[in-house]
Amino acid sequence: MDRNLQDKITDWTSWPLDREVVISRVVNADRETAFRAWVDPAQIVKWFGPEGFVIESRNIDIRAGGDWQFDMVAPDGTRFPNRMDFLRIEPPKLIEIDYGTGDDNDPNRFRMLVTFDAQSDRKTVVTLRQLHPSAERRAIVIGFGAVEYGAQTLNKLARHVAALSGEAGGGR
Repeated sequence: MDRNLQDKITDWTSWPLDREVVISRVVNADRETAFRAWVDPAQIVKWFGPEGFVIESRNIDIRAGGDWQFDMVAPDGTRFPNRMDFLRIEPPKLIEIDYGTGDDNDPNRFRMLVTFDAQSDRKTVVTLRQLHPSAERRAIVIGFGAVEYGAQTLNKLARHVAALSGEAGGGR
């Protein structure tokens, strides 16, 4: 692994819980299918983001050291610039990301860990752990609906992978 990336990897076991948001969802697909939906540029743009939002990519390079620059476009046309910098990708179990706006100096950038845990019934638990720069910032994102938006995003993922697997409902 590139030394610069290695230096950025988070010690998740020591991160303060008052800065963390956790969202989890069981999806009706095996772990490899769920993981591919996150790392395949053709798939992630189909389901990522809250209900009603459309994703418009400017650049998409999903690999350790790559980035994804995109706008989330709200139903009213409001554009929200986003950038994910991919720090670590370990197929098919995890993706570690720095997530913020397109601004290199975004003070509200946060770390995100996406994990994929296989269940014995061929379903997968997908968990998003967001590690915010402060407890105050965590409270702000919870206040504006980040938990609900994250749940909507995972619901869209569940529908997407269920359709790939030929199942209805997306798992619960």
